[in-house]
Amino acid sequence: MNNTIKSNEQSPLYRFVLGLADDSVVLSHRLSEWCSNAPYLEEDIALSNIALDYVGRARMFYQYAAEVEGKGRSEDDLAYLRSEREFTNLLIHELPKGDFGFTMVRQFLLDAFYNLYLTQLVDSKDETIAAIAAKAIKETRYHLKRSEPWIRQLSEGTEESRSRIVRALEELKDFVGEMFLMEEWETSLVEQGIAIDRAALQPDWDRYIQGFLGESGIEFGDAQLQIRGGRNGIHTEHLGHMLSEMQYLQRTHPGMEW
Repeated sequence: MNNTIKSNEQSPLYRFVLGLADDSVVLSHRLSEWCSNAPYLEEDIALSNIALDYVGRARMFYQYAAEVEGKGRSEDDLAYLRSEREFTNLLIHELPKGDFGFTMVRQFLLDAFYNLYLTQLVDSKDETIAAIAAKAIKETRYHLKRSEPWIRQLSEGTEESRSRIVRALEELKDFVGEMFLMEEWETSLVEQGIAIDRAALQPDWDRYIQGFLGESGIEFGDAQLQIRGGRNGIHTEHLGHMLSEMQYLQRTHPGMEW
């Protein structure tokens, strides 16, 4: 039986929580791709641990999304038995891991965003969301403390390392604007005190990113909304390939639990 509900029939709260879960699980998978492939062992372990942080975050959001939906689906159903068009993650999370410079630049941009976002989400009037945010913000503060020195080191290192940072910023600049795009249904949750106005975070995010990069002589403009669609199930060509790998075990052995 197909329990899929079309997006226009889903409650705003369900869509909100599901989007946060999808963001976390997709980014987790991208980070996990560095396991056994990072520049050296310590970084291999560190990136794997950050991936696990996002797995934990995804599980909490998926569990709550399943509860809100009330259709009897589990966290595994939501993570492993939905199609590409049913995923609602922001597009920046699904882009391939690229080289180490690209991964660290993306992580830096996201860490800065989540540091602002989760700091406010802990005050959500939804107690479950607030509790998840309170746990996640502790991890995010650590993530940002890790990504900052990497960006500085690579930006001020060799000509090659600096060029890779600049190239990664150029590749990502068209995706960062979606982090601040608010759909009408999400705005309704802001009015109820449940969600956060992401658009209102953009000036502080722009100022922080530009200030930090500027210390290393790198310019980065204000976030501009160029490529969008993730929250509405419109994705890059990369997500489907990623899901075919991520969901393989569950789809090959339906109903398996571990």
